[in-house]
Amino acid sequence: MADVPPGSWSSDPSGAGGPPARTVTLTDLLRVPLHRTRLVGTVAALGLLAALGYVLLMPGEVTANAVVAVRPVVTDAFTPSGAAADRAVNMNVESGIATGTEVVQRLTAEGEDQRDVRDALEVEVPTGGQILRFSYTGRSADEAVRNVNLAAQTYLDVRRAMYEKQRAEMLKRYDESIAEVDKQREALQRRIAGVRNGPLDAAIAELAGTNNQLTQLKSSRTEIAAVDVNPGWITQNAERVLVASDRHALLYVVAGLLGGALLGVVLAYAWESADRRVRSVHDGRDVTGLPLLGTVRGRLFRTRGRAVDADIRYVAMAIAERLQEPARVALLTTRENQSAVTAGLAVALAATGRDVYVADDSGRLHNLRATVLADRERLPAMVNPVRPLVPKPRAADPFIGAELTDQIPARRPSPYPAGRHPSTDPDATLTLPRTNLNSTTSATGTAHDGTEEVPVGAGGVRFGTWRQRADSGIVLFNAPPSEADERGVAAARQGTAVVVVEQDRTRQGDLRRLAERLRAAGVTPLGFVLTRSGRR
Repeated sequence: MADVPPGSWSSDPSGAGGPPARTVTLTDLLRVPLHRTRLVGTVAALGLLAALGYVLLMPGEVTANAVVAVRPVVTDAFTPSGAAADRAVNMNVESGIATGTEVVQRLTAEGEDQRDVRDALEVEVPTGGQILRFSYTGRSADEAVRNVNLAAQTYLDVRRAMYEKQRAEMLKRYDESIAEVDKQREALQRRIAGVRNGPLDAAIAELAGTNNQLTQLKSSRTEIAAVDVNPGWITQNAERVLVASDRHALLYVVAGLLGGALLGVVLAYAWESADRRVRSVHDGRDVTGLPLLGTVRGRLFRTRGRAVDADIRYVAMAIAERLQEPARVALLTTRENQSAVTAGLAVALAATGRDVYVADDSGRLHNLRATVLADRERLPAMVNPVRPLVPKPRAADPFIGAELTDQIPARRPSPYPAGRHPSTDPDATLTLPRTNLNSTTSATGTAHDGTEEVPVGAGGVRFGTWRQRADSGIVLFNAPPSEADERGVAAARQGTAVVVVEQDRTRQGDLRRLAERLRAAGVTPLGFVLTRSGRR
């Protein structure tokens, strides 16, 4: 039993003598997330659910605004402050006072937490102006409006209190100075009253200077007392109709969906780097170093059944070209089940007149036989002897059928058994014995060890174990997964092997390990077959 040598199998298929490395294209990059759609969809759905949960469960947040105009405290409130209005008042200091401890404590007296108040309260200072814009973010419109107005008013109260305290201190100092000067004036008046001659002119001159100083002090005190200490006004109060909502529900939902999809794509690449799968013919050829025998598409729809059968027949043609009967072929996989491919190859090889023996030691003979029978029904009518070439007539009316039956005369049975009496009439009809599908005799009339045979086309398919294999024809061994059982590689040493690779499911590490085991066992496979089950 010998096979046609398919050629040398290089021990280093990716070495310098092999074909150049294939360029990675954008399609190769998109293939990973496309084949990991379950992971990407799951993570995107989780992101969408998280965004919906945040929108529906988290309390709403609204923002209210109030504007305060800050004025410098001067003697004349309408005195122009010059071109640089922000220099008349240090707005950085005013902003610090607006968010200071006194304002926050006033807000926390309403029952709010100090940290929450500091996070919710914001004060903006436009460049080149004397305006403070207060913003407060609360859980309700009433809370935001109340707190922002309270913060603005509290700032004005604190600033007014500071100015009033400063004015009171200045008035106190003027009062003390006026009192001292007044005492000096009284002392001078008593001294003038007691002076008779020469020093009188000097005392009078000194009294005049004291009176002038006292007048200036009282004038300055009057100006300080008349200063308007109002630090500013609230030019825009927060109102409920002016509250802006911070809850952009649609934006959050879209962000959650896109963020989940992006995270899913990243996880898909990370998972792919840890668990590489065979995605294309190039991957299978690069990993195994074997030639491609053919690709078998998955039966996603009923209309593609014939196309899949055609793929199987082309693979059978490629295998038959490399074999010399009798031959033993082991169909190997890493972890997958190749029973459908084995049954399809058996039908395709037997339809051309070959005797095919399907061997299996894993208890899958019943499923193999059922698949063979199903594949045989899809063979063309010219190949499948079970399917009639002429379609059956349509059922007629039972009454008309009964009349026709009565008109047909009864035929006298022949005294000779069918096929035993030789006829001398050249136009006589030759009667052949019926062929039982479960017969133990092949189409050529040869007995085969009592194994069950299914006639397919011009040949037949028999089933059994590897030990009961025939010595003629083609033996297809439906080997168990090589990662768990070594019988497939052992059977391949007695003949040859065909590696069945399932796209998007076969791991590249397992496939590379299987190729190394075959190479170490001295097996030269015919090639590999790329299949698709229609699942990801």
